[in-house]
Amino acid sequence: MKKRIFSGAQPTGQLHLGNYLGALKNWVALQNEYESFFCIVNLHAITLPQDPQVLRQKTLDLARIYLAAGLDPEVSTIFIQSDIAEHAELTWVLSCSSRMGELERMTQFKDKGKGNSERAGVGLFTYPVLMAADILLYQTHLVPVGKDQKQHLELARDLAERFNRDFGRTFVVPDPFIPPVGANILSLQEPAKKMSKSDENPNGAIFLLDDPDTITKKIKRAVTDSGTTVEYDEARPAISNLLTIYHLMTGRTIEESQAHFEGRGYGHFKAELAEAVVEFLKPFQEKAQSYTDDELNRILKAGAEKARVIARETLRDVYAKMGIVGAV
Repeated sequence: MKKRIFSGAQPTGQLHLGNYLGALKNWVALQNEYESFFCIVNLHAITLPQDPQVLRQKTLDLARIYLAAGLDPEVSTIFIQSDIAEHAELTWVLSCSSRMGELERMTQFKDKGKGNSERAGVGLFTYPVLMAADILLYQTHLVPVGKDQKQHLELARDLAERFNRDFGRTFVVPDPFIPPVGANILSLQEPAKKMSKSDENPNGAIFLLDDPDTITKKIKRAVTDSGTTVEYDEARPAISNLLTIYHLMTGRTIEESQAHFEGRGYGHFKAELAEAVVEFLKPFQEKAQSYTDDELNRILKAGAEKARVIARETLRDVYAKMGIVGAV
């Protein structure tokens, strides 16, 4: 049997080029090698206030992006988290074996709590447990994650090992998959930070559904380091970030890209980079716009039915081993 992978994204904000290069591209590459589960994690989204109508629409829009990126519903299981009640049930079970100290150490809670943890929602504090439940529910072997999520995967591993120790072998202990290139695309305006869909400066990110003029303007406004040569150098993060994007858009190696722009300035490089990004995203955007809501709902319903079978089997085993009777 194939090993399983699981990953997901929140239907908030707009997904950007960094999300595609660091996550979606790898999901597509892995889907034929593994039994693949890709979730729209809308329960994670409500750790912060959401407009119901916007959340509903963004959930469908994210499904469009998944499919446009190349996820095949005939190969991968694509579904909405809230359609599977077992996610919330397993979260409660794992919460009872989680430690306050483990969750207090989560850097994302510190960042999102903005130093005012007493006013932060409890869901914001405990959502790494929900993430662990998402992963463990499907007996996941491999989790494609960005560097910022690696700490949460470590929690999932710890909780799986703890439950297996206390109640007998129940969960697969998942391993991370972190791509060697493209996992950490940086902001176009602040190259010390990741490209982020929640960036207050919209020029910092290239969103997957940006039009060509917007993309071109954002790249022209992208900050650069001192110097004039287009070379990859960790001491020059701004130009190295742009060069990495060019490499991933065109398929040229970093070395080939550097040779291509030898003797040319930043202006020429940015113009060619903008053209490459526009051409790369054009077929993606056309495909995303081709799906109707009815088509998406059929795909998501079919995915939920398939996911629910596995989720119920896992939760049934968990409850049986804990002595909880009469459930599922």
